[in-house]
Amino acid sequence: MAKDKKDTTENSVESLENALTRTERYIENNQKSLTIIVLAIVVIVVGYLGYKRLYLAPMEEKAQSQIFAAEQYFEKDSFKLVLNGDGNYLGVLDIINKYGPTKTANLAYYYAGISYRGLGKYQEAITYLKKFDAGDLLISPLALGAIGDCYVELNNLNEGVNYYEKAAGYNENDFTTPLFMKKIGIVYESMKNYKKALKSFEEIKDKYPKSSEARDIEKDITRVKALLGN
Repeated sequence: MAKDKKDTTENSVESLENALTRTERYIENNQKSLTIIVLAIVVIVVGYLGYKRLYLAPMEEKAQSQIFAAEQYFEKDSFKLVLNGDGNYLGVLDIINKYGPTKTANLAYYYAGISYRGLGKYQEAITYLKKFDAGDLLISPLALGAIGDCYVELNNLNEGVNYYEKAAGYNENDFTTPLFMKKIGIVYESMKNYKKALKSFEEIKDKYPKSSEARDIEKDITRVKALLGN
């Protein structure tokens, strides 16, 4: 037994030594290639950090200083000034073009889309809103819902409902979810799909009774039930 154990140990040591020898031989034979790979990784990492710190960070700062005025105009629904600027500060369209890689430029897509919607330019609104990289839990459903609004205005009701459903299901809460469920019900009612309209209205009543949409939802339910002959 002791001899078997000794043999096993010796075999393990020998296998380990052979593995180490093969590794050393591989490194020796491929030292130049491995050095190039390591140097390439270092260059990529250093370059990326330099890009963020020396190029992207100053650009982000400039973009933020420019978008401030557009945000003020956005709050006042001065959509043309939001888009094109006021002569002293850039509009969001120029911010997108000039500071494209920044987070501020990404937000500018949202402002541009909502502004175009406000101006009745729905196809342009859809284009910009779809380019907005929605990550914020509050703004994301609003952006999706705005795309839905535009499709409804363009009389593409099915696509409008599709985006309202995405908006309602995104981070379900007592504010945005019933807001877009109400819109879903209204669109279905306009399409004379009263069963789906009723389902949407009743879901607001049952799941979101504290929402503002629930305050007069009984009127909607009663109206649609009457249309169904209930």
